[in-house]
Amino acid sequence: MTFTNPDPEPERTTGLEPGGGVPPGETPPAESSLPEAGPREVHNPTKGWAKGPLAVILVVTVLVAAFFLAFALALIL
Repeated sequence: MTFTNPDPEPERTTGLEPGGGVPPGETPPAESSLPEAGPREVHNPTKGWAKGPLAVILVVTVLVAAFFLAFALALIL
């Protein structure tokens, strides 16, 4: 793997003041991405939703929908 410096060269970058500052009204240079930004995370892989919380959410959703349906029927009758 080769590492390239993502920082711009101050001598060739327009709009930079001496010392690397950006004057008011200028857009600072864009950041580049770093492919070697951090270690690969292998100890905590994602597994998606657990069955328990998903079942609770579905049950609560069905109960709320049934309540509003019963309330609407009570208003009509």
